[in-house]
Amino acid sequence: MREQGRHQGRRNEPNPFATREDFIDLFHEDMNGLYQLSFLLTGDHEKAEKCFVAGIEDSVRENRVFRQWARSWAKRMIVECAIRELKPRPSPPSSSPSAPVFSHSEQSGGSGGHFDREAVLKLRDFERFVFVMSVLEHYSDHECALLLGCSALEIRQARLHALEELASSHQVVSFAP
Repeated sequence: MREQGRHQGRRNEPNPFATREDFIDLFHEDMNGLYQLSFLLTGDHEKAEKCFVAGIEDSVRENRVFRQWARSWAKRMIVECAIRELKPRPSPPSSSPSAPVFSHSEQSGGSGGHFDREAVLKLRDFERFVFVMSVLEHYSDHECALLLGCSALEIRQARLHALEELASSHQVVSFAP
């Protein structure tokens, strides 16, 4: 009897897992932010839309996550879709460095501070992914390395190069008339 009562009590507890409706609500609430994540990763509106939609679908399909982690899970699905779409890889050490980034466009604020959106979009794919994932989304070096299929050292080097490029472009923006 007691055992049966205990099981009935569990059935009346609220579901701790995110439901399809939770993810749909999340995407309606934060559509701009989630799309911006997709766009910053891909650097292209068409690819961003494709990854955004695939991320929504993957989140809804694979929704066995706790409700309070739904936003993080949705972002993770978008990141993974963008990685599958672009397959970013570190540049070989012998390759020539990219040209300095010069831009006079609007600056954006993320959790990593202010940055020039156009300058971020001009970074090489791998460096852009590392910047967005590690600086803006706070993924650890280890987590970035696992998702991007490279070493933590390559992540640190790419982040340093991305930050140098962005600092360089920021100086140009700062001194523009």
